[in-house]
Amino acid sequence: MGTYCNIPLRERNIVLIGFMGVGKTTIGQLVAKKLYRDFIDVDQEIEKRHQMSIPAIFEQMGEDYFRKVERELIIDLCTNTRLKIISLGGGAYLQEEVRKACLSHGIVVFLDLSWENWKERLPSIVHDRPLLKNKTLEEIKELFEQRKQAYSQHHYRVATDGLDPETVATRVMKLIRERDTE
Repeated sequence: MGTYCNIPLRERNIVLIGFMGVGKTTIGQLVAKKLYRDFIDVDQEIEKRHQMSIPAIFEQMGEDYFRKVERELIIDLCTNTRLKIISLGGGAYLQEEVRKACLSHGIVVFLDLSWENWKERLPSIVHDRPLLKNKTLEEIKELFEQRKQAYSQHHYRVATDGLDPETVATRVMKLIRERDTE
């Protein structure tokens, strides 16, 4: 998967992917703490650099601009940093260049949550997700299914249904530690 890079496995960034609201940020922070690594949430980093929220960037500059900034930041992080836990926004991984950079320079972990379980989270996440606004449940499910196609390209998959963030973080950490000893 991906092209070979010369970063030793134990130094590679761990990249968390998955649908919006799956818990990438929360789990990423926990994994970073457990592995004594820095945590970078790509969306938060973009907000910090632009001094505006993601919904405001979408509204004022458009999705194309946001995706370009997102792509450049992720490729930079993947190719120029090590020993980080990186949480991608839900749509970032749909971009082929992003997938290639993540797969070739990092260890990609797909946090997989079923539609049924994800749907229960919708009321608490819809307000700050520009792509969910004014969409029907059917349209959101279609987006969920489309993105699963891209997410299928990963190194590891962790099923998160019915698990609390601490348990998921521990599972991610164990996978990484096992890989380091291979």
